[in-house]
Amino acid sequence: MPCGEDWLSHPLGIVQGFFAQNGVNPDWEKKVIEYFKEKLKENNAPKWVPSLNEVPLHYLKPNSFVKFRCMIQDMFDPEFYMGIYETVNQNTKARVLHFGKYRDVAECGPQQELDLSSPRSTTSERQTFYCVPVPGESSWVKEAYVNANQARVSPSTSYTPSRHKRSYEDDEDMDLQPSKQKEQHPGSRQAGGLGGLHWCGEPKRLETEASSGQQLNTLNLSSPFDLNFPLPGEKGPACLVKVYEDWDCFKVNDVLELYGVLSVDPVLSVLNSEERDASALLDPMECTDMAEEQRVHSPPASLVPRIHVILAQKLQHINPLLPTCLNKEESRSCQFVSNFMSELSPVRAELLGFLTHALLGDSLAAEYLILHLISTVYTRRDVLPLGKFTVNLSGCPQNSTFTEHLYRIIQHLVPASFRLQMTIENMNQLKLIPHKDYTANRLVSGLLQLPNNTSLVIDETLLEQGQLDTPGVHNVTALSNLITWQKVDYDFSYHQMEFPCNINVLITSEGRSLLPADCQIHLQPQLIPPNMEEYMNGLLSAVLPSVLNKFRIYLTLLRFLDYNLSDDITKIPVSERRSDNTLQRALAQSKAAGALQEGPASAAEECEWERALERRACRERQATASLPQTQFPTSQLYQPAELAFPRTGGGSWLSDFIDW
Repeated sequence: MPCGEDWLSHPLGIVQGFFAQNGVNPDWEKKVIEYFKEKLKENNAPKWVPSLNEVPLHYLKPNSFVKFRCMIQDMFDPEFYMGIYETVNQNTKARVLHFGKYRDVAECGPQQELDLSSPRSTTSERQTFYCVPVPGESSWVKEAYVNANQARVSPSTSYTPSRHKRSYEDDEDMDLQPSKQKEQHPGSRQAGGLGGLHWCGEPKRLETEASSGQQLNTLNLSSPFDLNFPLPGEKGPACLVKVYEDWDCFKVNDVLELYGVLSVDPVLSVLNSEERDASALLDPMECTDMAEEQRVHSPPASLVPRIHVILAQKLQHINPLLPTCLNKEESRSCQFVSNFMSELSPVRAELLGFLTHALLGDSLAAEYLILHLISTVYTRRDVLPLGKFTVNLSGCPQNSTFTEHLYRIIQHLVPASFRLQMTIENMNQLKLIPHKDYTANRLVSGLLQLPNNTSLVIDETLLEQGQLDTPGVHNVTALSNLITWQKVDYDFSYHQMEFPCNINVLITSEGRSLLPADCQIHLQPQLIPPNMEEYMNGLLSAVLPSVLNKFRIYLTLLRFLDYNLSDDITKIPVSERRSDNTLQRALAQSKAAGALQEGPASAAEECEWERALERRACRERQATASLPQTQFPTSQLYQPAELAFPRTGGGSWLSDFIDW
């Protein structure tokens, strides 16, 4: 059995060793999983595994062990494959058993052919996920993962950069002229002549896919391949992920960390071409649908690689500064988390000051923004999501870059976010709701296909008078449902399917928002910087990276801490619980703020409830008051050169920034 680094470069050799020891006994599959689990428990072992998120595809060797941090964008139909198959040597008649797990193509050596009638062959089932990089992932998250990765890779000799950069049209040309490659892969050709890919991944419906080359050109299916990313401008590889165990534990929009075998075998294009040739005699209309489905479900491996999953883990969060699992038992045993818990109060104080400056001196708005950023849906009562806290920050300057820079501040604090500019044109034209494409048999993504714990900032300051058409009304309704019920209704043409979510929504507007919100706070700036960009850039540069990382840890950690309100909540006067909405919002605030306290929850519970009510009263007074905006002289604002200060003993950077 291979040893040392072979588990990284030749994982299939490890699998072959266990298979050879156990034969048809299914225990070999469990032993493979346990082997890789133990390997990843070794000191810093996960950091040595090359990641598709950080390493270019052409630097990775085919059939090597890789990892991928991703979101499940779609689930395809389960497919059958040959779990165990037998080959016969045409000369010696010797028979050899092979495993088909973790492979796309059955291996046949020289002078070997498959024995389909062998009683020792078995058929197994696997699930295929279409996975994309985590939508809206912040740049600081990507940089942290890149810096932590210690994998040693070099350009693969069998998978060159020029092939990686080849266009989809070139891949189609190769698919339509596969004769030369067929000669180079005699074993693969033997396997491919089995009436479709029955032995390496035929869907349950026994789909016959695609058509001839002439029909493909006629149907205009050679356009650049759409990777189906939910958000515009996203980069990174999309992957077809083959899952062999416990796939029922995963669902669409889950964020996963996958470890498995990378498959970029070019023979996949040859086999797909053979299926197109075999389907040429079908009805032309059926060919059209099947060709489109084939294009989506079996794209060139150079564009959409395959990962055969050995280990998969659902991620609670993607903050690289924290342990992967933040369950109560795990966090208590983690020394890092325990140490940070003692710093909650000073970190919160600095974060409050930082956001106060970002909100132009409004400390009340900064406090509500913190409560918003740490809020989360912790449970659901019937259809009511408890714990959500959508904030409408009104009073934002119109035709100003303030909201854009405020979003940039939030981007530096949270692991994933997206800013939606709410204009009449965008509402009428953007595709917010994912919908099912039955021709291609796939889920077409929309802007609201986001993983849990994403921060969505809706900017209404650019909204002007205009007419919403039918798609625009549907989009506004979708945003309202997301805010109120924390769900998105995906469009399946003949019906709608509810997908629950947990997304923090912040609405910035000039007046009261058109969308519902749990709380409206009217911004009361204490200054108007003459140059907003210079001011916000200076604010960010004034924060030490270590302090910024503490803010990031704080905001992620507080979302997962347990905090239970005791039965004493029934003692609250009825007059303070005028409506379910008022109570629910106050509970969300007191629960979020109560998580900041140290010691027994009951000791701080009454105080936090009173603070929630006090904040509400202060907010109502602020909404009715119209405080004048103060234009501070330029001399009282920071100068960029003054921000490069050394940190003095014990003092906060805020005291060096601006003395309000």
